[in-house]
Amino acid sequence: MLKSLSWMIVWSCCGMLACSNLCHADDWPQWMGPKRDNVWRESGILKKFPEGGPKVLWRTAIAGGYSGPAVAQGRVFITDYVTAENVKVDNFDRKEFSGVERVLCLEEATGKLLWQHETPVRYTVSYPAGPRCTPAVEGDRVYTLGTEGNLFCFHVADGKVLWEKDLKSTYNTKAALWGYSAHPLIDGDRLLTLAGGEGSHIVALNKMTGEEIWRASAAPETGYSPPTIIEYAGVRQLILLQPNAVVSIEAETGKPLWSVPYEATNGSIIMSPVMVGSYLYVAGYSNRSLLLEMNADKPGVTEVWRDKRNVICPVNVQPFVVDDVVYGMDQKGVMRAVRIPSGERLWESDETIGTRPAGSETTFLVRHEDRFIMFNELGELVLGELNPDGYQELDRAKVIEPSNVAFGRDVVWSMPAFANRHAYIRNDKEIICVDLSGE
Repeated sequence: MLKSLSWMIVWSCCGMLACSNLCHADDWPQWMGPKRDNVWRESGILKKFPEGGPKVLWRTAIAGGYSGPAVAQGRVFITDYVTAENVKVDNFDRKEFSGVERVLCLEEATGKLLWQHETPVRYTVSYPAGPRCTPAVEGDRVYTLGTEGNLFCFHVADGKVLWEKDLKSTYNTKAALWGYSAHPLIDGDRLLTLAGGEGSHIVALNKMTGEEIWRASAAPETGYSPPTIIEYAGVRQLILLQPNAVVSIEAETGKPLWSVPYEATNGSIIMSPVMVGSYLYVAGYSNRSLLLEMNADKPGVTEVWRDKRNVICPVNVQPFVVDDVVYGMDQKGVMRAVRIPSGERLWESDETIGTRPAGSETTFLVRHEDRFIMFNELGELVLGELNPDGYQELDRAKVIEPSNVAFGRDVVWSMPAFANRHAYIRNDKEIICVDLSGE
């Protein structure tokens, strides 16, 4: 009897361990998730919303911003801008606004504030509602970049400033029209970030100390596209979408590899470049687009086409690649599917938002298993399928109110985080935790 009982305990423990492995949950420690690819790899996620929509587990008041949350180690990190001035304006004439940029650390389970850091900042950018860049968490450190170039490294546990750098003063430059918007990238012992200035379009900083390791490239303006590393031809190539060129440099050293002239209106190349097989696709505002074929034997490219009509020219949303098809929101405000390398438009749809397109409509895309979980500018979570034949909606639910204004309409333009079977979503008034577990 005792022997039988002991075996039952062993098998029970094994079952619990197996369940623990099957029910593995992931953090979302940076922009686009753990692998910076907008794929949510957790299991146990709902297939359809419950009646009345998914449950909101907690709400925490915050101020304005476009930055998404980062979720790691039982904490949620978010940035905002506190000001008494009306910042719901386009501000193309670059008037000044006074306020305080904050970095907030919340308890993931409850939304309770654990620590915060404040920096007085005068904004001179268009759309001055708040910070743009998602925090990046690694180990015991979290890195944040503010709208006017205030770069910080904090201790995760208590918010102690480990190092800081004012990119504008350090590199003798100014913020671009829409501010510092390119999410920094942690690469080994380096933190890669756009800086601006002569010969320092991008800099590699020691992630532990903030000391410069190398600087590289020159551009007429800082730009907005996040640094992206692609390994091809046996070399880790750091691809930069500068306001005047697509540039590749050696990730470890900053050594230039190749460059192709390319320009979008107002320098607004915002997407991170995407690989489709051996092809590199980039596009920006005013229907500018470029397809390059990467050389297989040594770093270099061959231009395939540019400025092809009816492809995807993103503004706010990172496109997503499945096989040889790119899916994403075009500046026109519609979802499109485009086959590469032909550039053939397979379809377009306005159904993810469901209103007549007025331009720059936003629906963020995250893939989960064989479908997509989307978040649109109306504050809705949308479940749907994207394939070469078209878009099929599975379900949708309103979870948060659009609290900002763009092009005369109410919007929420912030990418959620998806972690531990929850979605973490913010507007300019609150951040919420939404239960997406399938149990």
